[in-house]
Amino acid sequence: MLRKLAFAFVACALVVGCKGKQTKSDVESTPITTPTSDTAVESTPMSFDTSGSDSGKIPGLETVRFDYDKSSISAENKKILQGNSEWIKKNTNYKVQIEGHCDARGTIEYNLALGERRANAVKAYLVSLGVPAARLSVISYGKEKPVEAGESEGANAKNRRANFLPVQQ
Repeated sequence: MLRKLAFAFVACALVVGCKGKQTKSDVESTPITTPTSDTAVESTPMSFDTSGSDSGKIPGLETVRFDYDKSSISAENKKILQGNSEWIKKNTNYKVQIEGHCDARGTIEYNLALGERRANAVKAYLVSLGVPAARLSVISYGKEKPVEAGESEGANAKNRRANFLPVQQ
């Protein structure tokens, strides 16, 4: 965890340090292009909510849910993942980040590991369905990004999930 935080700090420092002042000549030398009506729609990239499939706004990508303390793929999740695999195969301009999440119970470390197991189980199943592994990445947020606040069984059930975030290649 400390290593990830240090890496994030170094990455931010590099981005901030590399950004130089924009001079007037930089602005003047940048050509301005206006897309024609033929290319305007085609060149506009798809825009996705940063909450990915949790937003419910990406037709074809659906969040999968897990039982308490489990990372196995249920029969219901297999059906959902079959549909998700079709979306991923069809949308070749996108990689998909699989995000593993947990409910609020347990330690931070335990939930990060469980979220990673969930995301990796989903990735392995999608690969078994023919999705290229190179187009999938995994990350675990543990209990840090709940989709519903609270510790009721309903909230806990919604937070035990793997969701999908398309990322432009």
